[in-house]
Amino acid sequence: QVQLIESGGGSVQSGGSLRLSCAASGRPFNSYAMGWFRQAPGKEREFVASITWNGGDTYYADFVKGRFAISRDSAANTVYLQMNRLTPDDTAVYYCAQSRPAWRSPFYSRKDEYDAWGQGTQVTVSS
Repeated sequence: QVQLIESGGGSVQSGGSLRLSCAASGRPFNSYAMGWFRQAPGKEREFVASITWNGGDTYYADFVKGRFAISRDSAANTVYLQMNRLTPDDTAVYYCAQSRPAWRSPFYSRKDEYDAWGQGTQVTVSS
């Protein structure tokens, strides 16, 4: 059974930083792309960042380029999202996701490209 467990969320002032972690278990970590999505109150879940199975390629939503960085540690079966220069617009529940088996995509930016999701971690940025 696949499990994705996020941590690292919290409250921070505008301009601050947070690092989210997502620990994966249940199937070979190195075989799957990983992604981060977020959902603000009253809004749809949206793509934030993705990383390919071997960490060779990353892709970001335009609104986080230059501020966020996704990475993965194969030894720890963990994917990270370093978030810098946070603004109140970044306030949301952040979800980790693992791609579908044998799925290949240039960006891994669509929700339907993932079949496993974490429970989410709240990020609140105050002005």
